Amino acid sequence: MSLIAGRVRSVTAGLAPAGLIAAIAMLMIALAAIWPSLFAPGDPLAISPADAFSPPAWGHPFGTDESGRDIFTRIVHGTAPSVGIGLAATAIGIGAGLVLGFASGLGPRMLDAALGRIIEVLFALPTLVMALLLVAVMGPGSDAAVLAIGAATAPGYARILRARVRGVARSDYVAYARLEGTPVWQVFRRHIAPNALWPLVGVATLGIGQAIVWVSALSFLGFGALPPSPEWGAMLNAGRVYISTAWWMTIFPGAAIVVTATALTVLGRRLAAREGA
Repeated sequence: MSLIAGRVRSVTAGLAPAGLIAAIAMLMIALAAIWPSLFAPGDPLAISPADAFSPPAWGHPFGTDESGRDIFTRIVHGTAPSVGIGLAATAIGIGAGLVLGFASGLGPRMLDAALGRIIEVLFALPTLVMALLLVAVMGPGSDAAVLAIGAATAPGYARILRARVRGVARSDYVAYARLEGTPVWQVFRRHIAPNALWPLVGVATLGIGQAIVWVSALSFLGFGALPPSPEWGAMLNAGRVYISTAWWMTIFPGAAIVVTATALTVLGRRLAAREGA
């Protein structure tokens, strides 16, 4: 695993301007998730009917919603659940992808053929459509949305890992290690796992941003977190009714999703580019 850590450190060194901006944005987002009161000390659920539908102003920089809740405070306090849901969904997808990918890439030919066909069929289904089918069965809610997005993204991770594992397992250095009598588990730990897992670092970074968008989409459709939760997708769902009269209720939560996903995409592409170099 030291190989992966070393490569990540090499990526963070000498970031291009776009990568530096993305890294700063992600640092701010991480601070908002860990310590939201640093930016917005107020209560995201506190209502003030007298201030309902107030447009952006000095006292409420992002305006207020139909109950007079400050949208800036809600977006800041919604960072942790919104980003956390994306992280959890990605972790589930990668975990399932690791099991399927390693089992298919290193298992017997019959197992590889069976899992390979299953992975290809599931990968052919659009992620959001598959997630909608799963969440429709499990019912609405944040937990169901996380499981649905995680399960829907697993075939993509498994497909990448399977191809990488098969290539690494057939490499010369793995063959030499086996000829020298190195135990199988040491060959896996020293050679196969680090070299097969590294490409997933960049893909997973991209996947977190995509998962945040997809989970927010489920919440927007009413299948994820529900109002009055400050989760960004739920805020979009609540604001869509008033988009013609209170545009700020939709624009600012949507901008938070776009900025987070864009920053993660830039960093993920940077990692992928370093791997390809």
